[in-house]
Amino acid sequence: MDRCEEIVANVRMEECYAGLSLVFEGTEALREEIETAIEKITKLTKMQPHIFDNSKDHHEKKQSLYVEFNDDVQRDSGEFFELLLKELRIDKCANDVIPA
Repeated sequence: MDRCEEIVANVRMEECYAGLSLVFEGTEALREEIETAIEKITKLTKMQPHIFDNSKDHHEKKQSLYVEFNDDVQRDSGEFFELLLKELRIDKCANDVIPA
């Protein structure tokens, strides 16, 4: 399976806000891989994103994690998103925008 089909990434950036959603089929191994990658990039960049989880008990078929920055920090979020997508081996976002 193409990694971009397994984890659908979507980046949204506005003036004081940047967010990356990662939507995936609800397998615990894939969830752990995504959570580990977020933790790794957080430590590497020393940036602290807000993480939102749409799942109540992690058993839903479709799940998503949302990584968000706001205020002044969002200006540097592109590096975080780029490193996270690379770590997850995602080379294309659903909206066809990869932060540079």
